[in-house]
Amino acid sequence: MDTAPASPARPRLRTAWAVPATAVVAVAAAFAAPPLLASADSAGLPEVSAAELLDRVAAAEPQALSGTVVHTARLGLPELSLTQASGADPVSLLSGSTTLRVWTDGQERSRVSLLGTASEYSVVTDATQAWTYSSSDDEVVHYALSPQDAARAQELAATATPPADLPSPDELGREALERAEKDATVGVDAVTTVAGRDAYQVVVTPRSTTTLVARIVVAVDAATWTPLRVQVWSSDEAATPALEVGFTDVTFADPGEAVLTFSAPPGAEVREVTVPLPDAAAHAAAADAAQGLPADPEAMTAPEGVRVSGSGWDTVVELSGVDVAALLAGDPSALGDDPAADGPLGGEGAQDLAEDFMPEGDGAGVELDAGALYDQLTTPVEGGRALTSTLLSVLVLDDGRVLVGSVPVDVLRAAADA
Repeated sequence: MDTAPASPARPRLRTAWAVPATAVVAVAAAFAAPPLLASADSAGLPEVSAAELLDRVAAAEPQALSGTVVHTARLGLPELSLTQASGADPVSLLSGSTTLRVWTDGQERSRVSLLGTASEYSVVTDATQAWTYSSSDDEVVHYALSPQDAARAQELAATATPPADLPSPDELGREALERAEKDATVGVDAVTTVAGRDAYQVVVTPRSTTTLVARIVVAVDAATWTPLRVQVWSSDEAATPALEVGFTDVTFADPGEAVLTFSAPPGAEVREVTVPLPDAAAHAAAADAAQGLPADPEAMTAPEGVRVSGSGWDTVVELSGVDVAALLAGDPSALGDDPAADGPLGGEGAQDLAEDFMPEGDGAGVELDAGALYDQLTTPVEGGRALTSTLLSVLVLDDGRVLVGSVPVDVLRAAADA
């Protein structure tokens, strides 16, 4: 296997997939996979080094495509008894296998449909607008900029979509390779076939001996340099991947106007949500701040109320002043003092968006009993509760601190006591 230290960071490509934030829970971890033993020329493909593969993926333009994606999670979480977890909504990504259909023009328009046994959850994005539709609720949520912000967004060449990403192999693969370029070795293993297409495999192995992440394998299409599959393996389980997201069929062609244009189903309730765009002063301040950021991310100062310990794959993030009960009730201010309150994501507009996205009572973007979900996913520990999975641990303490990391809970406990 061709193995080399990770190279300097490459520029990040634009995200083309956006959906409500609950989808992040299913993919908030690193990616890993075991090596295979074969040479690249076994499928008639030319040899490519790890560095060349990373460069080609980073330089490749997003492709127009349509296809079927299967997402399988074996995170070792408690069995979820919530009805929503077996239906077609992002919560179902927490366990088992889920089928998604994806379409994109490779630019600003995409559609993703998460398919359940008797329901569908769809997301359509079009530049500065996005729509979600839940067939079980028969509700459409339309996210858009205000007319004034839309005009200003054109001037700034900016776009705005609902926060968070749905697990597309393309986007997750690029993200995995970008994040893997430090504290890891990167190599190339045997070529493989994904969705009937020849693909190179990039293997990323963390140098850490503590992290829950074992390795990363991203299968990259040999013709378009598009990631086709991401497999995630835990250091606790060598037999099967803890997380796998990959195409089972894919066609690289523009899916067409009829697919990418959203039309609300007859009779569906439509809820409007205005996405805030930072004002000119905040935008300028963010640009100035970015200019002054240190080249080494570990040299950055954490915002007030946030403490970061460890480094690389062993990083532990600690939040203080978190009111868990209020957060589960849908109050976005429960995270305590907003460290970004004066930045581009803070302020009254962002708070209003959070309240629109997760309102109290009926009509939430994704309806679920957050308290019941929290109780099922966590177990009591001394001084609080803990969530343990094959790739991620969370420690929620009674004193209002929350610690998160891709490390065992014991490491989080040590960080909390330090």
